[in-house]
Amino acid sequence: MAYIKVNQDKVSPEIAKKLIDICPFNAFDYTDAYLSINASCKICRVCVKKGPDGVCEFVETKKYKINQADYKGIAVYVEIHNQKAHHVSWELIGKAKELSVKTKEKVFAIVIGENVSHIAHEALTYGVDEVFLYDHPSFKDFNVELYTNVMESFYKKYQNNVILYGSTPRGRSFAPRVAARLKTGLTADCTMLDITTDGELLQIRPAFGGNIMAKINTPNHRPQMATIRYKMFNAPKQVTPFGIIHKEDTDLIKKDSTIHLLETLHKPVVSDLSDAEVIIAVGRAFKKQKDLELIEPLRKKLNAEIGCTRPLIENGWFDPRKQIGLSGRTVKPKLIINLGISGAVQYIEGMKEAELIITVNSDEHNKLFDISHYSIIGDIYQVLPELNLLIDQIMEEKS
Repeated sequence: MAYIKVNQDKVSPEIAKKLIDICPFNAFDYTDAYLSINASCKICRVCVKKGPDGVCEFVETKKYKINQADYKGIAVYVEIHNQKAHHVSWELIGKAKELSVKTKEKVFAIVIGENVSHIAHEALTYGVDEVFLYDHPSFKDFNVELYTNVMESFYKKYQNNVILYGSTPRGRSFAPRVAARLKTGLTADCTMLDITTDGELLQIRPAFGGNIMAKINTPNHRPQMATIRYKMFNAPKQVTPFGIIHKEDTDLIKKDSTIHLLETLHKPVVSDLSDAEVIIAVGRAFKKQKDLELIEPLRKKLNAEIGCTRPLIENGWFDPRKQIGLSGRTVKPKLIINLGISGAVQYIEGMKEAELIITVNSDEHNKLFDISHYSIIGDIYQVLPELNLLIDQIMEEKS
């Protein structure tokens, strides 16, 4: 890593003006007799080579390199709500087990709460090698400060290589706090994970508006951390437990907090689109909200849930919880029917793991056709009536 250092004792208004004039990227700011370098700096070193002598210096810091052999184990934080583990935790354990085959590392589960030993035993049934149980009355309700203290204690004691979190509302607040405390990196909302044989985690996610798939790694910091969406991976099959549970001593973990829980308000229970087995997804090809009535016969026949893309949320036609994609819900149904959807990368990443994909679109170059099992090129207003008839025929044949 390198940067440009400004020796302020050599800066005058005249020198500042010269440096501002020669910089091709407008990277200098001169305010209150202080010359600073802003984010536009490309470290081209023009200011060092052509600027006044000794004012600007090129400084190259020594690269810090860790000994990767000192860090072992792929850990998963098990998220608990109302004494039940969130299913995303088991999905992450499944992925951790896949990764561990390459690195020959153990798979760990971290369980935090009060009276949650049954969760620790459940984790063993998913093939975890070791469970680290932090059970204390102070941990009954999720408190990001206290839970961060727990994760700090875990890491400092065991020096593990990777920690994975579900990209849930809790995970999105918890993982960044832990990353800051441990002074390491964090990649959010990964859609894929891979690992090298020497334990370097490859964290893959869409970037630049979905135009590229970025492959991110942190070679010189540990632990390597990522959050992953629900329904991105498969939970492993349950097995006869062979791992062990470590009941960790919590006495030395700091339990003071500036956060105090006053009241817990439970949201009304609603059907979660992520758990639906059949989904009809609609896009901007529907010109009016009333036109959505055209999908009702199909929805009733299939007992389907309705999902949508972001433009229909912005139109106010749907509850935001019905949005599919990286900025909405990730789904993995047995059947999804895409009607008039443009096929943006963000949407595709949120539903591409469906078992059966049917797409109807008038654009023959639509990217959804590349992942669909059945593709129908045509206007949804013309295709929908025919599709209803086709479903009728299939259901009659089955009966």
